[in-house]
Amino acid sequence: MLRVVGGTEHGGRDADVAIIIPARYGSTRFPGKPLVELRGAEGSAKSLLQRSWETACLVSGAGEVWIATDDVRIQEAAARFGASVVLTPTDCLNGTERCCAAVVAAGLKADLIINFQGDAPLTPPLAVDALIETMREDPTIGVGTVMVRSSSVEADCLRTDERVGRFRMTSVVFDRRLNALYFSKRVIPHVGARMDRPPVYLHLEVYGYRRETLLAYRDLEPSEFEQAEGLEQLRFLDAGIPVRMVEVGAPPGGIWEVNSPSDVVAVEAALTERHID
Repeated sequence: MLRVVGGTEHGGRDADVAIIIPARYGSTRFPGKPLVELRGAEGSAKSLLQRSWETACLVSGAGEVWIATDDVRIQEAAARFGASVVLTPTDCLNGTERCCAAVVAAGLKADLIINFQGDAPLTPPLAVDALIETMREDPTIGVGTVMVRSSSVEADCLRTDERVGRFRMTSVVFDRRLNALYFSKRVIPHVGARMDRPPVYLHLEVYGYRRETLLAYRDLEPSEFEQAEGLEQLRFLDAGIPVRMVEVGAPPGGIWEVNSPSDVVAVEAALTERHID
């Protein structure tokens, strides 16, 4: 049974934009990840979920922020720090499917839905605002997402990690209209021994969807490439739905997600560098 708790809008914000934070307890690589505690610059311990929610609440262009989960432990934790929560089915395959379920369960009427990752508290709110503004300016965009241009040093570090089987970020290539051509957990484009290496763009996993485009996702079959890469956005490309890329500047401390216990140290270091307690 689907249940909704809360639903409070942010006063003075755009009611036509809603943020949803998908949060799953049963992560294969890091069970219970949303509730792991991260220490801030002054030593305050807050869960990964709360830190992601607090960051999402700083997005000026959003009218409401929801947490969508399939686990009562996450629901109860979110309610304790004042978040609006919607319980969604356990069989959602990814965050986009969970956002679909949340829109229906919570009865959200917003035209623009933002999928804000619950394991990425370092996502800059200004980057989300840039995504919202881009989609407001061009109503033909059904799906949008954000990228940053990596430095050559960072790209080389990612290639080194790749050689030992560690894939920390998703990269993207796109056409001249800024529509994505492909996403991969490997570093693309492949450059081999070329000296004039093209830039590598890293995907920040925050998405904007038109409501009707998001709800259409439920009826699309998972694509072969989506299943091979483990990247939900490839389902849109497989169906011929363009994904518009929005470039933003890289923030201090880098963009780190919490995908495994070893990532906690890097995220805490970035919180300190940004003076976030």
